[in-house]
Amino acid sequence: MNTTYYDHGTHAERWERAGMFFDAKDYYSAARVLGSLVEEVPEQTGPRLLLARAYYHSAQLRRAETELRVIVDRDPVEHYARLMLGRTLQRQGRHDEAQPHLRLAAALAGDFDEI
Repeated sequence: MNTTYYDHGTHAERWERAGMFFDAKDYYSAARVLGSLVEEVPEQTGPRLLLARAYYHSAQLRRAETELRVIVDRDPVEHYARLMLGRTLQRQGRHDEAQPHLRLAAALAGDFDEI
């Protein structure tokens, strides 16, 4: 087994390491840690959402979109994933596709002025 620094440790240790990379704005390294973690625990929303955020901040927008769509397909009322999906689509110039997600995110957050 070829274990790298990014794959080394328990789930909790890797989650913590990914958070440290993310907080240090090293989004590429955070994504490397989170990618394998998400493969191992695909049912958990937290790692997948942080992976999507790391992809978003490192301009890997298609990858961010893919992860965010998995989350909203599983949990349609996940407010932050909806918001991130809308922003990700906006950054790709897909404004018409982004609007329903942004409106739903605003409604889920109770921000009815944005609707």
